[in-house]
Amino acid sequence: MGTGQIVAVLQIGGEFTTDADGLMSYSGGEAHAMLVKSDWTFSAFKHEISSTLNNLKVDQFLFKYFLPKNNRTLISISNDKDLHRMVEFHAESETTYIYVIKKVDNSAKSVVADSATPTNAIAVVPTTPDGSKRQKVCTEWKDVITGVGQVFESPKDFRDALHKYAIAHKFHYRFIKNDSTRVTAECTGEDCPWRIHASKSPANIDFMIKKMSETHTCESETVKSHRLASQRWVASVIKEKLRDSPHYRPRDIANDLQQEYGLCLNYSQAWRGRSIAQRELYSAHDEACIQLPLFCERIKETNPGSVATVVTMEDSKFCFFVAFHASLYGFEHGCRPLLFLDAVSAKPNKQWKLLTATSVDGEGDVFPVAFTVVDKESRENWHWFLEQLKYSLSASHDVTFISNGENGLWDEVPLVFPDSHHGYCMDFLIEAFKKQLDDAWTEEVRDAMVELLKRAIFSCTVDEFNQYMEQIKSESDKLAEWLLEIKPERWSDALFMGSRYGQYSCNISNTVVDWIPTRYELPVVQLVDTIRCKLMEMMYTRRESCNEWPDGLTPVANQKLQEEVSKAHSLNVMPTESDGDGNLFKVCDDSVNVVNIGTCDCTCRKWNVSGLPCMHAIAVFECTGRYAYDFCVEYFTTKSYRSTYSMSINPIPDVTLTDNSPSPATLPFPIQTRRRVGRPKEKPADPRITIKRAVRCSRCKGYGHNKATCKIPISG
Repeated sequence: MGTGQIVAVLQIGGEFTTDADGLMSYSGGEAHAMLVKSDWTFSAFKHEISSTLNNLKVDQFLFKYFLPKNNRTLISISNDKDLHRMVEFHAESETTYIYVIKKVDNSAKSVVADSATPTNAIAVVPTTPDGSKRQKVCTEWKDVITGVGQVFESPKDFRDALHKYAIAHKFHYRFIKNDSTRVTAECTGEDCPWRIHASKSPANIDFMIKKMSETHTCESETVKSHRLASQRWVASVIKEKLRDSPHYRPRDIANDLQQEYGLCLNYSQAWRGRSIAQRELYSAHDEACIQLPLFCERIKETNPGSVATVVTMEDSKFCFFVAFHASLYGFEHGCRPLLFLDAVSAKPNKQWKLLTATSVDGEGDVFPVAFTVVDKESRENWHWFLEQLKYSLSASHDVTFISNGENGLWDEVPLVFPDSHHGYCMDFLIEAFKKQLDDAWTEEVRDAMVELLKRAIFSCTVDEFNQYMEQIKSESDKLAEWLLEIKPERWSDALFMGSRYGQYSCNISNTVVDWIPTRYELPVVQLVDTIRCKLMEMMYTRRESCNEWPDGLTPVANQKLQEEVSKAHSLNVMPTESDGDGNLFKVCDDSVNVVNIGTCDCTCRKWNVSGLPCMHAIAVFECTGRYAYDFCVEYFTTKSYRSTYSMSINPIPDVTLTDNSPSPATLPFPIQTRRRVGRPKEKPADPRITIKRAVRCSRCKGYGHNKATCKIPISG
């Protein structure tokens, strides 16, 4: 074709034969067409094949093709260079045939050799069933982890795959590192070198296997001693069947797991796994369907103007949104028009996430505006939360959003708030930057690079930003390219179009975690009411603390302003001759900056970025007899701070008891509390009426003693 791309025909399910001359031919199966471009990487090539063939798991296949006019030898495609060579070889061909053959073990290699494929075809070599359902399941799980380079959507997906992989290969493992950014596990067998490590990919999008040992030196564990069948795992496996069959018995569960997975569970293990599945399926959902709608009404009755909404789904999931009137009023009348979006784990309620929208007051302290309880952080849940937030806020309020941009937030925020601006959270950006630094960097150099990034973030002019980016580039072109790829207009003051007013991050996670009890699990209603109580206390405490403040700026803002005042004494101020209104001034220090007090602007742009006058503007105020406090944005004033906390959050009496609430006994599965450690202590209902059995001697048949203490002599 000669256009930098070729037409490929993909075939699947056919058979291959070889004639007497050694020429190979393919027949049968299905055919699919696709374009292959010369600038593709091998990963892009595999992704396109996967999407063309209905999300085929391409990691389980080999890619081969024939050279032009040569149907005797298959050429492999295993990297970028192989792919580029294939495109060059077939640049003049009208159609190219690529063959993808399923990877098999050594015992099946002869089958592959006899059925090798010519043409751009994907040939799937079927495995022979052995008649055992358990072996079939384990065979499928043996390939859930294929090796280095395999990607997963999240660490949880990787851990689930590792669990299945260990069950299929009958070995035990332990975690060396296990968090949201990296997972390292090793085999527990004595002297076994098997080890696997996965972490986030360089683009921080997928979770990728980076290192993996191929072989085990330990012997496979017997199925009966398999410790991987934890209660949580049993619950996850039987949950769907339990939803369809509510009376699924523990004995049947144990038998099914034995047949399907080869794992021997006793009655107690199956019963506890079923209890966890019942609680996850029914308890939270029943609470959402029955208690939460009533709780929403109580919130709106006791706190008029508040927004409380709950939506339940058929798959035992729900979304619960809350925004108290005092929080909405404080945000719209006192806080900066700035909202930080973050997801917080409601520990120990690990099945729930809190999606939060948080602002900051004039002191820079966190000010929660709205939150929602969901089962997980996802794009759909964020979209629903943002829609409820937009409904709650004033239509005329233009807001700047700050987040980590994950789970579709870069797309969802402008979709729901089209006139808003959206930027990176600085803490998240710095942590992501640190992960890009190789282990070869010394700690001193790493700290220096992080400091350069911070200066690039705080740069107010494009020239200043370019200066620090050049310094980063001089140390590492890769780091500089990575920073440019994530769009500096989302994180640098020099290019960001929104208004952050000097606030780059918000530590709402630690605040909420401190509010939630960690020793026991709370129902959703009590969890939300616990947060309400903490908000009520916070509003009252801060409202009382500012009563003694003088008018003007808040203490923190006033301190920042005084720091600029101390820098302004040595500056020279000159009015510009071309200015007829007397608002333009030239201020000289190491450079010349132009201050326009009519538009509250300075060419250094620090006034625009922070909302507080810079030292150049303050020097002009001192020369012209103006008052610097009059030129600060209103969000830093004591008046705005008092407006932020002027409203109160009212108590909600009898949160968990309502006249219309059904008895727990009427629910299909009563809400369960956390089981305490140890054997339950059994006591009589009333010790005062306990009847003790009388002791009777077996020798003399008398009462009150036994044979050992009997005083009647034994007759001769």
